[in-house]
Amino acid sequence: MVALTGPDGVAKSLIQRSWEAAQAVRGVDRVVVATDDDRIREAAETFGAEVVMTPESCENGTARCAAAVAALGQDYEIVVNLQGDAPLTPPWFVEDLITGLRAHPEAEVATPVLTCDGAALASFREDRRNGRVGGTTAVFDRHWHGLYFSKEVIPYTDADYAPDEITPVWHHVGVYAYRPAALRAYRDLQQGPLERLEGLEQLRFLENGRHLLCVAVAARGRKFWELNNPEDVSRIEAILAETALY
Repeated sequence: MVALTGPDGVAKSLIQRSWEAAQAVRGVDRVVVATDDDRIREAAETFGAEVVMTPESCENGTARCAAAVAALGQDYEIVVNLQGDAPLTPPWFVEDLITGLRAHPEAEVATPVLTCDGAALASFREDRRNGRVGGTTAVFDRHWHGLYFSKEVIPYTDADYAPDEITPVWHHVGVYAYRPAALRAYRDLQQGPLERLEGLEQLRFLENGRHLLCVAVAARGRKFWELNNPEDVSRIEAILAETALY
Protein backbone atom coordinates (compact mmCIF):
# COMPACT_ATOMS: atom_id res chain seq x y z
CA MET A 1 0.00 0.00 0.00
CA VAL A 2 1.45 3.36 -1.06
CA ALA A 3 2.65 5.58 1.80
CA LEU A 4 3.19 9.33 1.51
CA THR A 5 5.49 11.23 3.87
CA GLY A 6 4.33 14.66 5.00
CA PRO A 7 6.35 17.70 6.09
CA ASP A 8 6.43 16.38 9.66
CA GLY A 9 8.22 13.23 8.49
CA VAL A 10 5.18 11.06 9.24
CA ALA A 11 4.26 8.51 6.58
CA LYS A 12 0.57 7.86 6.05
CA SER A 13 -1.10 5.60 3.53
CA LEU A 14 -2.55 7.08 0.37
CA ILE A 15 -6.05 6.08 1.46
CA GLN A 16 -5.63 7.77 4.87
CA ARG A 17 -4.46 11.03 3.32
CA SER A 18 -7.38 10.96 0.87
CA TRP A 19 -9.79 10.25 3.75
CA GLU A 20 -8.35 13.19 5.68
CA ALA A 21 -8.90 15.38 2.62
CA ALA A 22 -12.55 14.31 2.60
CA GLN A 23 -12.93 14.94 6.33
CA ALA A 24 -11.78 18.54 5.82
CA VAL A 25 -14.73 19.34 3.53
CA ARG A 26 -17.32 21.52 5.28
CA GLY A 27 -21.00 20.67 5.29
CA VAL A 28 -20.61 16.94 4.60
CA ASP A 29 -22.82 14.63 6.64
CA ARG A 30 -20.87 11.40 6.23
CA VAL A 31 -17.49 10.19 4.93
CA VAL A 32 -17.31 6.53 3.95
CA VAL A 33 -14.52 4.45 2.42
CA ALA A 34 -16.01 2.17 -0.24
CA THR A 35 -13.88 -0.83 -1.23
CA ASP A 36 -13.97 -4.48 -2.23
CA ASP A 37 -10.56 -5.20 -0.66
CA ASP A 38 -10.29 -6.49 2.90
CA ARG A 39 -6.75 -5.08 3.17
CA ILE A 40 -8.05 -1.58 2.48
CA ARG A 41 -10.93 -2.14 4.89
CA GLU A 42 -8.53 -3.19 7.66
CA ALA A 43 -6.17 -0.28 6.98
CA ALA A 44 -9.04 2.23 6.91
CA GLU A 45 -10.54 0.94 10.14
CA THR A 46 -7.20 1.42 11.92
CA PHE A 47 -7.41 5.19 11.42
CA GLY A 48 -11.11 5.34 12.32
CA ALA A 49 -12.81 5.41 8.92
CA GLU A 50 -16.28 4.03 8.31
CA VAL A 51 -16.06 1.37 5.60
CA VAL A 52 -18.70 -0.12 3.33
CA MET A 53 -17.84 -3.22 1.31
CA THR A 54 -18.89 -3.24 -2.34
CA PRO A 55 -18.84 -5.99 -4.98
CA GLU A 56 -15.65 -6.83 -6.87
CA SER A 57 -17.68 -6.43 -10.05
CA CYS A 58 -17.70 -2.61 -9.71
CA GLU A 59 -15.68 -1.55 -12.73
CA ASN A 60 -15.00 2.03 -11.64
CA GLY A 61 -15.56 4.58 -8.90
CA THR A 62 -18.99 5.65 -10.11
CA ALA A 63 -20.27 2.07 -10.06
CA ARG A 64 -18.70 1.63 -6.61
CA CYS A 65 -20.45 4.78 -5.34
CA ALA A 66 -23.75 3.46 -6.66
CA ALA A 67 -23.19 0.16 -4.86
CA ALA A 68 -22.13 1.92 -1.65
CA VAL A 69 -25.23 4.13 -1.59
CA ALA A 70 -27.44 1.09 -2.18
CA ALA A 71 -25.68 -0.76 0.66
CA LEU A 72 -26.04 2.18 3.06
CA GLY A 73 -29.78 2.23 2.41
CA GLN A 74 -30.29 5.95 2.98
CA ASP A 75 -31.41 8.85 0.82
CA TYR A 76 -28.92 11.61 0.15
CA GLU A 77 -29.28 14.93 -1.64
CA ILE A 78 -25.82 14.68 -3.25
CA VAL A 79 -23.18 11.95 -3.24
CA VAL A 80 -19.52 12.88 -3.78
CA ASN A 81 -16.87 10.51 -5.03
CA LEU A 82 -13.43 11.68 -3.90
CA GLN A 83 -11.18 8.96 -5.21
CA GLY A 84 -8.46 7.37 -3.13
CA ASP A 85 -5.63 8.61 -5.35
CA ALA A 86 -6.27 12.32 -4.76
CA PRO A 87 -4.91 13.31 -1.32
CA LEU A 88 -4.02 16.81 -2.51
CA THR A 89 -7.65 17.72 -3.22
CA PRO A 90 -8.34 20.99 -1.33
CA PRO A 91 -11.63 21.04 0.59
CA TRP A 92 -12.92 24.05 -1.36
CA PHE A 93 -12.76 22.04 -4.59
CA VAL A 94 -15.45 19.76 -3.19
CA GLU A 95 -17.39 22.56 -1.51
CA ASP A 96 -17.51 24.57 -4.75
CA LEU A 97 -18.48 21.43 -6.65
CA ILE A 98 -21.47 20.81 -4.39
CA THR A 99 -22.49 24.46 -4.65
CA GLY A 100 -22.25 24.28 -8.44
CA LEU A 101 -24.45 21.19 -8.69
CA ARG A 102 -27.05 22.74 -6.39
CA ALA A 103 -27.12 25.86 -8.58
CA HIS A 104 -27.84 23.84 -11.73
CA PRO A 105 -30.89 21.64 -11.12
CA GLU A 106 -30.76 20.38 -14.72
CA ALA A 107 -27.35 18.78 -14.13
CA GLU A 108 -27.18 15.16 -13.03
CA VAL A 109 -23.45 15.03 -12.36
CA ALA A 110 -20.79 17.66 -11.74
CA THR A 111 -17.01 17.50 -11.77
CA PRO A 112 -14.31 20.14 -11.13
CA VAL A 113 -11.96 21.61 -13.71
CA LEU A 114 -8.85 23.63 -12.95
CA THR A 115 -7.00 25.94 -15.33
CA CYS A 116 -3.51 24.70 -16.17
CA ASP A 117 -0.65 27.13 -15.84
CA GLY A 118 2.49 26.61 -17.89
CA ALA A 119 4.11 24.46 -15.20
CA ALA A 120 1.13 22.10 -15.01
CA LEU A 121 0.90 21.84 -18.79
CA ALA A 122 4.61 21.06 -18.94
CA SER A 123 4.01 18.17 -16.51
CA PHE A 124 1.23 16.83 -18.76
CA ARG A 125 3.49 17.05 -21.78
CA GLU A 126 6.38 15.39 -19.95
CA ASP A 127 4.16 12.44 -19.04
CA ARG A 128 3.08 12.05 -22.68
CA ARG A 129 6.68 12.24 -23.97
CA ASN A 130 7.67 9.49 -21.55
CA GLY A 131 4.74 7.25 -22.44
CA ARG A 132 2.95 7.76 -19.13
CA VAL A 133 -0.80 8.18 -18.83
CA GLY A 134 -1.17 10.89 -16.23
CA GLY A 135 -3.88 13.45 -15.58
CA THR A 136 -7.01 14.07 -17.61
CA THR A 137 -7.99 17.21 -19.50
CA ALA A 138 -11.49 18.51 -20.24
CA VAL A 139 -13.31 20.65 -22.79
CA PHE A 140 -16.78 22.11 -22.33
CA ASP A 141 -19.21 24.51 -23.98
CA ARG A 142 -19.98 28.10 -23.01
CA HIS A 143 -22.53 26.85 -20.48
CA TRP A 144 -19.91 24.61 -18.82
CA HIS A 145 -21.55 21.45 -20.13
CA GLY A 146 -18.86 18.81 -20.54
CA LEU A 147 -18.09 18.01 -24.19
CA TYR A 148 -15.19 15.60 -23.82
CA PHE A 149 -12.53 14.33 -21.42
CA SER A 150 -9.24 12.80 -22.51
CA LYS A 151 -5.95 11.46 -21.24
CA GLU A 152 -4.39 13.35 -24.12
CA VAL A 153 -3.85 17.08 -23.81
CA ILE A 154 -6.90 18.85 -25.27
CA PRO A 155 -7.43 21.31 -26.79
CA TYR A 156 -4.31 21.13 -28.91
CA THR A 157 -1.79 23.93 -28.47
CA ASP A 158 1.86 23.99 -29.50
CA ALA A 159 2.59 27.33 -27.81
CA ASP A 160 5.22 27.71 -25.12
CA TYR A 161 3.97 29.10 -21.82
CA ALA A 162 5.79 30.58 -18.86
CA PRO A 163 5.43 28.47 -15.68
CA ASP A 164 2.94 30.89 -14.13
CA GLU A 165 1.12 31.76 -17.37
CA ILE A 166 -2.50 30.63 -17.80
CA THR A 167 -3.01 28.23 -20.70
CA PRO A 168 -6.17 27.20 -22.62
CA VAL A 169 -5.95 23.69 -21.13
CA TRP A 170 -8.17 22.63 -18.21
CA HIS A 171 -7.12 19.88 -15.82
CA HIS A 172 -9.99 17.58 -14.91
CA VAL A 173 -9.98 16.99 -11.17
CA GLY A 174 -11.13 13.42 -10.57
CA VAL A 175 -13.93 14.20 -8.13
CA TYR A 176 -17.62 13.73 -8.93
CA ALA A 177 -20.82 14.96 -7.33
CA TYR A 178 -23.92 12.97 -8.28
CA ARG A 179 -27.60 13.22 -7.71
CA PRO A 180 -28.68 9.78 -6.44
CA ALA A 181 -30.88 9.26 -9.51
CA ALA A 182 -27.79 9.58 -11.73
CA LEU A 183 -26.04 6.84 -9.78
CA ARG A 184 -29.04 4.55 -10.08
CA ALA A 185 -29.23 5.22 -13.82
CA TYR A 186 -25.50 4.64 -14.34
CA ARG A 187 -25.82 0.92 -13.70
CA ASP A 188 -28.08 0.57 -16.74
CA LEU A 189 -26.20 2.89 -19.12
CA GLN A 190 -24.34 1.23 -21.98
CA GLN A 191 -20.57 1.53 -22.04
CA GLY A 192 -19.50 3.19 -25.29
CA PRO A 193 -16.36 3.01 -27.43
CA LEU A 194 -14.96 6.29 -26.13
CA GLU A 195 -15.10 5.11 -22.51
CA ARG A 196 -13.41 1.86 -23.50
CA LEU A 197 -10.65 3.68 -25.38
CA GLU A 198 -9.96 6.38 -22.80
CA GLY A 199 -10.74 4.38 -19.67
CA LEU A 200 -12.70 7.35 -18.28
CA GLU A 201 -15.94 6.52 -16.48
CA GLN A 202 -17.50 9.97 -16.94
CA LEU A 203 -17.66 9.42 -20.71
CA ARG A 204 -20.46 6.93 -20.14
CA PHE A 205 -22.71 9.82 -19.15
CA LEU A 206 -21.75 11.83 -22.23
CA GLU A 207 -22.03 8.91 -24.65
CA ASN A 208 -25.55 8.30 -23.38
CA GLY A 209 -26.60 11.94 -23.75
CA ARG A 210 -26.64 12.73 -20.03
CA HIS A 211 -25.87 16.18 -18.65
CA LEU A 212 -22.47 16.54 -16.96
CA LEU A 213 -21.58 19.94 -15.52
CA CYS A 214 -17.99 21.20 -15.28
CA VAL A 215 -17.38 23.47 -12.30
CA ALA A 216 -14.36 25.78 -12.38
CA VAL A 217 -12.36 25.69 -9.15
CA ALA A 218 -9.49 27.95 -8.08
CA ALA A 219 -6.12 26.69 -6.90
CA ARG A 220 -5.67 29.61 -4.44
CA GLY A 221 -1.93 29.06 -4.61
CA ARG A 222 -2.20 25.33 -3.88
CA LYS A 223 -0.53 22.88 -6.22
CA PHE A 224 -2.70 19.95 -7.28
CA TRP A 225 -1.74 16.56 -8.69
CA GLU A 226 -3.14 13.04 -8.53
CA LEU A 227 -1.29 9.79 -8.10
CA ASN A 228 -1.45 8.07 -11.49
CA ASN A 229 2.08 6.68 -11.85
CA PRO A 230 4.90 5.61 -9.49
CA GLU A 231 6.74 8.79 -10.45
CA ASP A 232 3.92 10.81 -8.89
CA VAL A 233 4.82 9.72 -5.34
CA SER A 234 7.85 11.99 -5.17
CA ARG A 235 5.92 14.78 -6.90
CA ILE A 236 3.09 14.58 -4.35
CA GLU A 237 5.49 14.35 -1.40
CA ALA A 238 7.27 17.48 -2.66
CA ILE A 239 3.94 19.31 -2.70
CA LEU A 240 3.09 17.99 0.77
CA ALA A 241 6.42 19.32 2.03
CA GLU A 242 5.50 22.87 1.08
CA THR A 243 1.77 22.82 1.76
CA ALA A 244 -0.22 23.32 4.95
CA LEU A 245 -3.01 20.84 4.19
CA TYR A 246 -6.64 21.32 5.25
